[in-house]
Amino acid sequence: MTGPHRGEVTIVDACTHQGRGGSPTAVLIDDRTFDDDTRRAVVRDAGTSHAAFVDPDAETVRFFTTHGELTNCGHGTVAAQAYLLHHRGTTEHHGCQRTGGRTFGTTAVRHDDGIEVWFDQGRIELHRDVPADLDGILGALGIAPDAIAEGDAPRVASPGSPRLLLPVKTVPILYSLRPDLPRLAIECRRRGYLGCFVYTTSPARDTAAARMFAPAIGVGEDVVNANSAGCLAAHLHATHRRTSIQVEQGHTAGRPSLVLATATTTADGIVTRIGGTAVIRS
Repeated sequence: MTGPHRGEVTIVDACTHQGRGGSPTAVLIDDRTFDDDTRRAVVRDAGTSHAAFVDPDAETVRFFTTHGELTNCGHGTVAAQAYLLHHRGTTEHHGCQRTGGRTFGTTAVRHDDGIEVWFDQGRIELHRDVPADLDGILGALGIAPDAIAEGDAPRVASPGSPRLLLPVKTVPILYSLRPDLPRLAIECRRRGYLGCFVYTTSPARDTAAARMFAPAIGVGEDVVNANSAGCLAAHLHATHRRTSIQVEQGHTAGRPSLVLATATTTADGIVTRIGGTAVIRS
């Protein structure tokens, strides 16, 4: 795929589930002649929610939506590292990625069903107090207060950009949500949130289903939000001592997706790693 930006775009399905679904992500070699308006146009022309612009020599990746640049992007990192392994023509690579002023470790391994990618998300900041004045956000999401899961509570988490983690009781409640996106965008911007990650966990607490709404950054519903899955892993580690979780997303968009996340307590706080499988589509 090419456009007026003259870049050759590859579509990568990131965080697939059993070889299908995943979040379509545009990936291309960055061109230093591009300005940010051109990068935003790449996303629009590709018809994806995000695009990853990679510089293989400098090991840098920049992420854009149609609204502008993001500090980081979890499923975009999975897509970018899978793309780089594919173009190297190798079966495994251990390296690093520079994004948003950070440098973090990455691993990519080719399998029969796609390219498995893991990356170090880093320290997750968990706000200690339950956010106050959630009525506006709950109303925009269409969630009644009695739908919030017992034994859990809303929490703000940040791997660099804060977002609201919101637990609900059941999968039917999760899948029935039809949020008022313009209203939700206003509510999130007012609080400085990237978006709302609504989830429900299984009784065993090692699996979850989730949906991410981020209209404040131009993404009404994200097929996959891997960084929020890492935030959830950190939250469950802090509250229930879980060390890993598998998060299913994308079902309401008809693109079943899976993100793996692990959490560990260190001297600096809770750090996480995120994994997913990507398929090079074109």
